Amino acid sequence: MTVTVKEPISPDVEGDLVEKPALVPSLFPHMTSTLYFSTADERVELLPAEQRKLLKWKITTVTPNVVKNTISRSHFKATKKSHDWLGCWGHHMKSPGFKAIREFQKLNHFPGSFQIGRKDRLWRNLSKMQAHFGKREFGFFPRSFILPQDIKLLRKAWEDGGSKQKWIVKPPASARGIGIQVIHKWSQMPRKRPLLVQKYLHKPYLISGNKFDLRIYVYVTSYDPLRVYIFNDGLVRFASCKYSPSMKTLNNKFMHLTNYSVNKKNSEYQSNSDDKACQGHKWALKALWQYLGSQGISTTLIWEKIKDMVIKTIIASDPYVNSLVKMHVRSPYSCHELFGFDIMLDENLKPWVLEVNISPSLHSNTPLDVSIKGQMIRDLLNLAGFVLPLREDIAPSNSSASSSTNSLCEVVREKWRSDISTDEKVKRAFYLSQRFGDQDFCATILDVLTPDDVRVLAESEDELSRKGDFERVFPSHASSRYLRFFEQPRYLNILLNQWEQTYWLNRSKGINLLRDLCEKRVHLGNLADSVHHWSSKSYRGHRSPMTRSGVLVSQRSDAEDEDSSDHEVQSVTMSLPDMSLLTTISLSPSPTSSSSLASDSLPSHDEL
Repeated sequence: MTVTVKEPISPDVEGDLVEKPALVPSLFPHMTSTLYFSTADERVELLPAEQRKLLKWKITTVTPNVVKNTISRSHFKATKKSHDWLGCWGHHMKSPGFKAIREFQKLNHFPGSFQIGRKDRLWRNLSKMQAHFGKREFGFFPRSFILPQDIKLLRKAWEDGGSKQKWIVKPPASARGIGIQVIHKWSQMPRKRPLLVQKYLHKPYLISGNKFDLRIYVYVTSYDPLRVYIFNDGLVRFASCKYSPSMKTLNNKFMHLTNYSVNKKNSEYQSNSDDKACQGHKWALKALWQYLGSQGISTTLIWEKIKDMVIKTIIASDPYVNSLVKMHVRSPYSCHELFGFDIMLDENLKPWVLEVNISPSLHSNTPLDVSIKGQMIRDLLNLAGFVLPLREDIAPSNSSASSSTNSLCEVVREKWRSDISTDEKVKRAFYLSQRFGDQDFCATILDVLTPDDVRVLAESEDELSRKGDFERVFPSHASSRYLRFFEQPRYLNILLNQWEQTYWLNRSKGINLLRDLCEKRVHLGNLADSVHHWSSKSYRGHRSPMTRSGVLVSQRSDAEDEDSSDHEVQSVTMSLPDMSLLTTISLSPSPTSSSSLASDSLPSHDEL
């Protein structure tokens, strides 16, 4: 029987909970507020009755109690049959099923995430990255073989390795330790296929003689642009028998497997209720860092290596997920995903990725689980940025609305829009057609911000401000080195990467700039109407002293840079390959500018 532990309420506030607003305002004018998810010590204010009716959450057979408890504090009503729900925590489904998700709904999965969530796909994709970029960059997973297709390669590796080697055998789509064996003889190889066979990490780092692994929570809010967060706490799961490298012990799952679902069946298993204690067979990740630090070990270096592995692993899934999102998802707003990375430290404290779970267990049957998973889910739902839909988006009405209401509707719907103007496609195509070794050239992407650039940057800053105990690891001021690992460059990744490099030491300056641009955008009308004019002109000239890599950038004075609120949107001249277009971008349409190019005279992204 599963016992669920509720989140504790601090004695000093029980019966006198701190009231919190139901909506978190944006950092920027005219941008939408997001729903607030509270701790157990807080009470969320009630929305007006008409808005409260919209708070519906689709419950499935796999919706964990920690999610149910968190949404109930924000006054969501659980529903099983409704089609106008706002959020759902459910099963992964086949990609075409995502077409049924409406623009204002969020599901906790991306189509195609099984490309790292299935053991066989994960190792196939990481092996492909390793073949392309080398073991120095992608040498963080054990040598792996997928049967039956790799049977000859495995046999050769087996024979070359000698008789003392150990291999671990896993079904490719199982969980909770089901079907996993450690073997050392070819005759022990299961006949059932498919199988994943990995070199066993036979020299793990031990604490008090026990083997352990780490459950790291990784949250992806968006794949285009890619935004990856890591929760700063997690779980440390110990095997419940002291480790021995002897071949005679390989059948002892309590020694060689660290899964809680396996070890809890051992009579020797010791539970731990204290998230700060280094005791029992399950610890908090922060407790492990404290313990290792007391042994003189640099935990910062281990954590940086883990973040590096996480970013590269998520990037390995990028081409599959983005392709399927484009095919099957109406709005990028509708998908987000929590991944559970299982990581082991070897005797040299090198971290290794063992597997990635796309539905990590959120069962909370001890106070330790509740403490970590409760805060993680609460922070995750705040990061997700749930938006109240408009009534006409749920059930279209024939009633007429005022112009101010229509303006508001446009701002809210921008959250769900994925289409961009032809003009903006030209800017994107230009930057995607260039080589990005020249950092000065990359910097020019911020010299002119299109309306969609502003929207994406503002959303990213808003999201970051709601991160709680999550840490954003991509993009960051140091994420430039990861851009080369993408199968194809993505404009928004380049944009956000450059934004981080420019403003990470003075984020308030970047926020002030975006505030100013958001204000101007609304004064100019809705996003579709405020798109700048592009004028076409032959450009075959040489580069002037002000030109950087074919881009002519208007210079700003130091005084202008000191005051972001006075920043005027700059213009830039671009040399488009194969087109020789001279193009000028301006957020505000000039009264003297020539008319926009006809849309059919501008090349599409694909054509460029």
